[in-house]
Amino acid sequence: MGSPVTHWEIMGEDGDGLGDFYAGVFGWNLAAVPGLDSDFTVSGDEAGGSGGAVGKGMEDMVSYLTMYFDVDSIDDQLAQIEAAGGRTIVPSTVIPDTVTFAMFADPAGNLLGLNENE
Repeated sequence: MGSPVTHWEIMGEDGDGLGDFYAGVFGWNLAAVPGLDSDFTVSGDEAGGSGGAVGKGMEDMVSYLTMYFDVDSIDDQLAQIEAAGGRTIVPSTVIPDTVTFAMFADPAGNLLGLNENE
């Protein structure tokens, strides 16, 4: 099997309001992410598939919708992505005790992410 989709994110300027919206319309129970203001996780059981996050976007990427693929090596995968015409948006980043991730744009400009297998 290739690299499965293992996580998704829906982010916007008002993370709390966005969390309230998705909790209300889909009945999701959102759990706050320690150390991240206005970010909430949604379990795979709640969302009916892989888990994800709803919250406040980054200063330079306020609103976005993306999905993440599980890979063995983020650095190796980013090198392949760049060689194929994509570009790195967020390099390999560690959130201690949570995840190692990166974000990239495909040749069409779609924003996607990578999670490193642990």
